[in-house]
Amino acid sequence: MAGGWTRDGAVQDQIDDSVADAVMSARANLPAGEGTTHCDECGEPIPERRRQALPGVRTCVACQSERDSRTVFSTINRRGSKDSQLR
Repeated sequence: MAGGWTRDGAVQDQIDDSVADAVMSARANLPAGEGTTHCDECGEPIPERRRQALPGVRTCVACQSERDSRTVFSTINRRGSKDSQLR
């Protein structure tokens, strides 16, 4: 059900676009290339199971957790209402 100036299905299109953006962002952050046996940042050994699960991994769990905590996610306001833009 659409309301106002929107067409039917517009809300679902916004949801689909948001999910597609999140998937593209996650794929862009996956490790690629040749991995290492030791962390690039701290030099600690990377566990074999981590290297098997993430081919191309170059950081240990602790260093990757630190990197992930610094990641800033930006969101795109896909709604047209003025109230949603003020938040």
